[in-house]
Amino acid sequence: MTSLFTVLTVVGAQLRDRLRELRDEPERGSLSVEQVIITVALIGIAVALVAVIANAVTSRSAQIQ
Repeated sequence: MTSLFTVLTVVGAQLRDRLRELRDEPERGSLSVEQVIITVALIGIAVALVAVIANAVTSRSAQIQ
């Protein structure tokens, strides 16, 4: 039982240290608004492209039959 408490104490101390490091660098790993806007725009373009290709394939297949 003592070894379990020792392990939990060490893990808790490591988590506290890691959280303290992350609080010291708040910009690290964060997304900017620009990156989110660019990502949304790229996803929109990809969806539109898939819709255009799907429509073209459907119309061409209708012409074949």
